[in-house]
Formats: sequence, structure tokens, C-alpha cells
Amino acid sequence: MEELSEDFNANTDRFIMEAIQSGCVWGLEGPEGWALCPSERYNDTDVMPLWSERSLAARHCIEEWLDYQPVVIALEELLDDWLPGMHEDVLLVGVNWTAALEGDEWEPLDLLDEFEQEL
Repeated sequence: MEELSEDFNANTDRFIMEAIQSGCVWGLEGPEGWALCPSERYNDTDVMPLWSERSLAARHCIEEWLDYQPVVIALEELLDDWLPGMHEDVLLVGVNWTAALEGDEWEPLDLLDEFEQEL
């Protein structure tokens, strides 16, 4: 596994390219549902972090997410169902966040547009 960059744009590009190549992304699911974080940009908005590799997601299964597991999400399902649903639920997407949980926060429909441009 190649480490993520401190360049968040590069991490987003990697997320999109690896998701297209593998056909999936990874989130963390636990007893309370999917892992969410408060947004750094908007009050009262949560962010659902997603990663392009299982190992990048798994490294976050510590501390408050100790009971969480990496769960695969098919790319087609992400594009057709998840991103539109997250937009409706007013959730943001955290893309390939680093070990320190730092990275870009995307509006789901903007991320969908990025994927559509690459596909």
C-alpha cells in the first residue's frame, strides 16, 4: 500500500482513479452505523470518509472506531445510490483522508461529477 500524500488534491485524484480501476471504495461500518466525522467547513454537517483501498480504511479502526470494520461499496452503487442519497441527507464525503483524518470534504454531487468526467 502506498501512503497517502499531504497533497489532498492528489489524494482525491488517486481515490477516483483507484475506484475506477478496482470498481469499489471502502467505508467503515460499526455497531452504530457508518463512521461519520463533523465537518471542518460547515457547522452541523457530518462527513462520511471513504477510501480507495481497504488497507487505507482499516488503519482507522482504532480508538473511537475500534469496533468498526472496512466495508466495500461497489462503485456503481456509490455513483447511482450513495452519492445522490448523501446529497439528500446533507452529508459530505471525505475522500482518501490521511491517518490524521485530514483531507478534502466533497459535496456528493460534485464528487459524482468528477467521476463522470473520468468515466
